[in-house]
Formats: sequence, structure tokens, C-alpha cells
Amino acid sequence: MTTSRSAAKAPRAAYVCDACGHQPPKWLGRCPECGEWGSIIESTVTVGASGRVVSSRMPAEPARPIAQISAAPARAVATGVGELDRVLGGGLVPGAVVLLAGEPGVGKSTLLLDVAQQWAAGAGTPSLVVSGEESVSQVRLRAERLGALHEKLYLASENDLGTVIGHLDAVRPGLLVLDSVQTVSAPGTEGVPGGVTQVRAVTAALVTIAKERGIATVLVGHVTKDGQVAGPRVLEHLVDVVLHFEGDKHSSLRLVRGVKNRFGAADEVGCFEMHEGGITSLPDPSGLFLTRYLEPVPGTCVTVAMEGRRALVTEVQALIGAEVQGSPRRTVSGLDSARLAMVLAVLERRTKQLKLYNREVFAATVGGIRLTEPSADLAMALAVASGGLDLAMAPHLVAIGEVGLTGEIRRVGAVGRRLAEAARLGFKVALVPPGCGPDGASGMPKGMEVVEVGNLQAALQSAARASASS
Repeated sequence: MTTSRSAAKAPRAAYVCDACGHQPPKWLGRCPECGEWGSIIESTVTVGASGRVVSSRMPAEPARPIAQISAAPARAVATGVGELDRVLGGGLVPGAVVLLAGEPGVGKSTLLLDVAQQWAAGAGTPSLVVSGEESVSQVRLRAERLGALHEKLYLASENDLGTVIGHLDAVRPGLLVLDSVQTVSAPGTEGVPGGVTQVRAVTAALVTIAKERGIATVLVGHVTKDGQVAGPRVLEHLVDVVLHFEGDKHSSLRLVRGVKNRFGAADEVGCFEMHEGGITSLPDPSGLFLTRYLEPVPGTCVTVAMEGRRALVTEVQALIGAEVQGSPRRTVSGLDSARLAMVLAVLERRTKQLKLYNREVFAATVGGIRLTEPSADLAMALAVASGGLDLAMAPHLVAIGEVGLTGEIRRVGAVGRRLAEAARLGFKVALVPPGCGPDGASGMPKGMEVVEVGNLQAALQSAARASASS
């Protein structure tokens, strides 16, 4: 008996890593791609015939001219949490799927429980929180602490996707919070909960349901050791919005950073404060990153950092230790250690006033914020010079600019917005790169002296004059 060449071939054995999706040619004890032990599982793959033509069929809804399509169903609905709405671009869009990822204990569940309560109170439709990690009693305890008890806020504890869909049929919510997507399994899908196959299947099913029923959906995701979203990269492509929830456990500051947003700006940042009563929005967080001194103190300088589109006035502190034998320590907190090492080398080489090769240097930010952009270089250099020369900077001085290897001060973006925020907080003198002063930029704040400095030596001289006149 002969078979047609167009018939599908018999299933063959295949192997796939349940942690990262890598497909090795044979079974291995450890995945060569991600290094996970015991994650290689066997699956079956059916190889179909090649060259098969797919026949056309009538679509469920015909294509229409774009001018005839209403945009009303895609209008954002405010969640009632101002800083989250800022990052989302106005609120949650019905049918949109949001992925919120963050480290354990940073406050993801607390924030989303508050969002669910605000939605139930103001949106007119119920909200459903499905927890795969906690029981409903444990979630209720947190809700009591937050004051998030509303008759339209529903709780469930499930790990099965079919049961989650059953809750959606019964409650018919306008908002679904699933905490977390790695704890839910899809029936009939290979792999363990949290694996690549399961996470992909669960997310794809929830995205389809959210689009069909117009349910705003927020999925909580885990992160890896280096802070990236755990699971397959396709997870970020399936959802509409990807948010990172960041914060130091030893600080009350929390940041929600937009990474992907189909409905608004993808570089926006929301600020929150974590406290015993829960988490609250910080519409004006600049005061958290400054220290008010009765008398000027050497080793400090203020800069203005950009977090997304938001300007944050931030203090940089530096402490210069005594001379040591061997290799001195270079310790940072909230700053980039590589940029500090570069700034120290440029300071010692180009200014001829500081000898730092055999002295320990400690540099830090205030309030738990992390500065990684080059615009903080000038403030870092002035703070180190202030500490090394025992010269206190003027309390009303801010410094903005990137430092080059030749000691030049390079231009940075959004200088006007940075200076406006500094002027609002009462700063009077600003050191900026060439071309960013009154002659090179428009909209300079009134009452602020903007001084252009071309190199580190000029910056030190201008800072010394401002300190002497204060």
C-alpha cells in the first residue's frame, strides 16, 4: 500500500527547554542556552507536507475604511492612581493587556490591589483580582490594611486557566489582575507552570479573551537575576504595555517605568512612595532626592536628571578618604561605577589640582534614586572636587553636563526642562554645556543665572565664584 507524498509525516521525537525554549538535537541534563538543569523535556513534532496551498475563506468582519472606524472603544479609562495613569498614557484601555514586572517584595501586588479598588469605585464595572500565589484570606488582609474593600472588587485564588476564564464568565469584570502569569497553567499544554510553553499559552489565551470582551488586563510577571522580564521574549510582544516596577527595598521610593506602550509614550516614569499604609503616588518627588543643610557642606553638588519625560532635581555626594597603600576603593551607591572611574581620571589629568590615584572615593545619590545618564557627570566631578579641595558648593547651584575624556563639557538633552524644574525649587545658578545657555536655547527661566562652561577647569572656577558670592 502506497501513501501520498502530500500526507503528513509521522510524529518524531523532539526536545525543548522548558525554561528558555531552546531546542537541542538530543536530550541533555543541562540546557546549553540558559544553563538550567533538568529543564529539557521531550515533545512530539508532526512535520507536515511542504508546498501546501492554504485556501481562502470569508472573514468574520470585512475590512472597512479607516475613517469609518470609531476610536471610542479604545479610549483610556483612568485607574484613579495618578502616577500609573501618567505612565499608561491616561489610563487603561479596554481590551489592553499590561505586563507589570518587578523583583519580589517591591510592591507589585500592593499597587495593583489599590488599582483594582480604585477601578471598582470609579469605573462603573467590577474588577477581579486572581492570585496564584496567595489565598483569598491573605489578599483580604492586605486589602484591609490598604482600605481596599469595595463591593465590586472580587477576589479569587486559582492556578488553572480554565477556572480563571470561568470566573470571568461569572463576574464579567472590566479589569482583570492576574498575579502572576507564571503560576497559572493551561490544560492540554506541555510543560510545568512558569515554563516557556505554559506562559506563552496562558498569555495568548488571555490576550484573545481581553480583546474579544474588552477587559483591561494586568499580568504580573517575574524577573530574572539581572532585572529582565522572565520567560520567553515573545511574552513582551504579545502584550500591549510592558512596565517595570523598580525600587530599593531599603528605600521608600518606587518607580514604574514604561518599556513598551502602544497607547502612549514608552519612556514615561511614575513615582510612588511605599509606607506602612500601602503605596501612594508622588506627583512632585524632587524633594526626596535633596538634603537641606544649615551650612554648606563640602562634597555635595546638585544636578537635574531626566527619568523619562520627568525632570528630577537630585543631589550627588562624594567623600574623599585618606591616602592608602595599594589599590584604593571606588565605591558607589546609585551611580555608575564605570563613569565615576572615568570622571576621577579626567579630574586628575585635566585639572592638575587633585591627586586621587591613591585615595579612596565614595560617591552616592540621595533618596534611593539611580543615576545612569551622562548628564550627571559634571555634578559628580564637582562633588568629588568639592570634597577633595574641602570647598563647599553654593547651595543654590546646579550642574548639568556630560564630561568627555579631554575634560570638555558636552551637551545633553532637555536642558530647558531641567532648568525650569531647578528654578521652581529655588536654585539661582546653573552650570550648563556650551550652546545650552541663553544664547543657545529658548525658554530660559527668569531669575536664574545660566553659565556656559566649556571644560572642567572652567566649571570649577565658575563654581568657586558662585560659592564665594553666596
